[in-house]
Amino acid sequence: MFLTIDTTYFWYVFIPTMLLSVGVQIWLRRTYSKWHKVQNSADLTGKQVTDVLFDDTDLNPIPVNHIRGNLTDHYDPGKNVVNLSDAVYDEDSVAAMAVAAHELGHVEQYQDDSTLIKMRSFLIPAVTLSPTVSYFCLVLGLLFNMTNLLWVGIFFFSLTILFSLLTLPVETNASKRALAMLDETGLRKTEADIEGSKKVLRAAAMTYLAAAVSSVITLFYYLSRVRQEAQKDKAREAQREARQQKQTKKTASRQSQSRKTSQRPKKQSKSKRPPKR
Repeated sequence: MFLTIDTTYFWYVFIPTMLLSVGVQIWLRRTYSKWHKVQNSADLTGKQVTDVLFDDTDLNPIPVNHIRGNLTDHYDPGKNVVNLSDAVYDEDSVAAMAVAAHELGHVEQYQDDSTLIKMRSFLIPAVTLSPTVSYFCLVLGLLFNMTNLLWVGIFFFSLTILFSLLTLPVETNASKRALAMLDETGLRKTEADIEGSKKVLRAAAMTYLAAAVSSVITLFYYLSRVRQEAQKDKAREAQREARQQKQTKKTASRQSQSRKTSQRPKKQSKSKRPPKR
């Protein structure tokens, strides 16, 4: 049953995806930590980098806020603001410069009305509840042997995967735009600026790749479980039909035997002769 411990899931889904996720996170943190200690040649903080990019490129300026946390930087399209974390907003490292430029890469995507952004934004309403709906349908479908409900769960889970797959090119494109803007404004001057910014953004992109790969692996597992449940349903149905056919044959045999018995001529009893006087 899906709700019990499944060794197939444990060894072929949980362990690989966990190792992949942990490995990528370690790589990201080590890369970021290394280039966080290297000062960028422009001697500009993350916030100052955004100011330069807004002034010297075609970007329309928007608010840039300081938020708490580490690697919590993001662009909020709903509020149209860029949020930079502690290690980026006030730091003048190569890593801070790269991350700040990356978030403005997202700003440029929205201001250019990028096709990738349109596609991902179109899926956001559907993806909001998709994980909850998919797991609910999958669990109930397996619990009550309802194949149609299982396929509903697969459908909603596939939407989250599609969103994840679209996120990867969105992020890589934002990084490409970020490096182009840094070069356009002359902020990447030294080998450290060039190498460090590329490595930081590449490591960040790998987290989205890892998430997409993990989701696809999980989808294949769900599909295999649904197929197994469907095969079990067919086997149970075949057994049920076989029992019904066997019972039907028995009933027909009894009825035939009963008819034959009823149609047999009854033996006439010999009449006794009256005794002689």
